[in-house]
Amino acid sequence: MEPMSALAVLRRHAQHSSAALALNKDTRHFTVPGLDGFIAYRPAGRRHAVQLGSVYADPDDCKRLLGAFHGWAQQEGRRLCAIQLTPDDIDLYAEFGYRLSQLGAAYSIDLNGFRLSGRKFEKVRNKLARSRRAGVTVVEAGRDVPYDARLAAKLDAMDARWLADKGRHVKQIEFLVGERSRHDDRVRRLFLALSDGEPVAYVSYSPAFGREGGWLYDITRREPDAPPGAVDLAFVVALQRFQEESVRWLHLGLTPFRELSALHQPVSGSHRGTERLIRFIAEHGDWIYPARSQAEFKEKWQPRVTPEYVGFYPNVSLRTVWRLLRLTRAV
Repeated sequence: MEPMSALAVLRRHAQHSSAALALNKDTRHFTVPGLDGFIAYRPAGRRHAVQLGSVYADPDDCKRLLGAFHGWAQQEGRRLCAIQLTPDDIDLYAEFGYRLSQLGAAYSIDLNGFRLSGRKFEKVRNKLARSRRAGVTVVEAGRDVPYDARLAAKLDAMDARWLADKGRHVKQIEFLVGERSRHDDRVRRLFLALSDGEPVAYVSYSPAFGREGGWLYDITRREPDAPPGAVDLAFVVALQRFQEESVRWLHLGLTPFRELSALHQPVSGSHRGTERLIRFIAEHGDWIYPARSQAEFKEKWQPRVTPEYVGFYPNVSLRTVWRLLRLTRAV
């Protein structure tokens, strides 16, 4: 499916706050002739496929579309994994026999009335003030400053330095995050933190659709020597601009392995083996996914927390989990 066609489907049917991840360039779209919708997925090796997010279609067509996807997987000899399922998805996937468990939590800020006043944001305000004293300013690329090939090259170089600073064994996470806005991108938005007129950090946002439409905080990068608070300042300036535009929701996306609770485990389709595996990774898997540092940034904004889930069909196996980790480049 062409990107603009996929975007139109999401605008009509998506309720998932991270649905825009389905627009990533290497993500495929499973469709059925005559149905207005798709399932976003990627093959994982020769015997697995990983679905991302919900079934994006009219509610009356979701069961038929998921059934067709299962038929395709069976013909291909592929096991299925569905990641970032929402509470609204659970019953449908349980009906198809998925082994389900909570994967983590998605965070969202209701921008109606959101303010940085009060003691709970005192540390945040101090960090912002420190960044401003260091001379950091924030602009939106393509609106406040031109987003041209020269700026894109600088950001590519920043990406490379950011990744190198993480260590040679660290890879850039894929599939569970979006893609940075490009100079010809009319879908995503990009806010730059500048020091002495040069970009030292950026935050990229993707659109969020449906009843809680708004923007999805997606990708953050910074120079290793960026002034403290540069990312926070870019985040806050973007948040305030969204408020000026009367945007209701700023979504912060999924953080795997956080906010795990027995209260969040699905009533139907729950699988103890999958739950134990997720909890083991949560306790011992910092080398797999930087959940702790990611959650610390999100939680300081006092967001709403919503559980998200993972499902395996026909069952969970170490090989399937390995394929999922390889696909996301966690290992």
